Amino acid sequence: MPAIAPRVLAHRGANQRARENSVEAFALAAELGAHGVELDARRAADGIVVVHDAWIGGLGVPAEFTVAQIQAADPMVATLDAALDASRGMLVNVEIKNFPGDADFDLDERIVDAVVELLHGRGRRDDVLVSCFSLDSLTRVRALDPTLPTGFLTLLGFDPIEAVAVAAGHGHSALHPDLRSLPGPVAAATAARCHEQDLQMNVWTVNDPADLRRLAVAGVDAVITDVPDVAREVFG
Repeated sequence: MPAIAPRVLAHRGANQRARENSVEAFALAAELGAHGVELDARRAADGIVVVHDAWIGGLGVPAEFTVAQIQAADPMVATLDAALDASRGMLVNVEIKNFPGDADFDLDERIVDAVVELLHGRGRRDDVLVSCFSLDSLTRVRALDPTLPTGFLTLLGFDPIEAVAVAAGHGHSALHPDLRSLPGPVAAATAARCHEQDLQMNVWTVNDPADLRRLAVAGVDAVITDVPDVAREVFG
């Protein structure tokens, strides 16, 4: 194990102990030793809610309803403000959800504008990293505030070494590759390339102890995991 173990980010909070993306899950993540949390930000008609899917059961597309209407239908849905409050003292990876094909996809990037405005309104007191699969959304983040750290998310099928060049070329702070794209020595090679380009490498979603150990040896900076307590135990 390296001298400095990877940071542990709880995927949608401590989602094995509480409902994912809930205030309770974020608070529990800290109790389980996570260094931070990863959460999903989507547009409501008058704010930002923390939900993974572009559809809320019993209601519909969150962008078409106010926060009050969404929480009346499902009181467990958190606002981004509440999630940040629950995660105080931890790193918060805010994943912006604005993907072509989603029911709430928005070419005008209103979710990006809302996230940046909210973070500014909180007086920049939060330790945040904004990530997204969309380079257009991340470009908008950087246009609004080039001091906000940004991470480029990639799926299986996107060559991770190529992704390093893309992330660095667009001025991002981190690369967030899918674990499945990092077999064998590819993980260490990608981590080394990231660090050559002054990028952090934060891998999702890593739950198996063997993968956790392998990525720690490879030199990744953080793992996004459903089991933060297991990850902390593996990393000692």
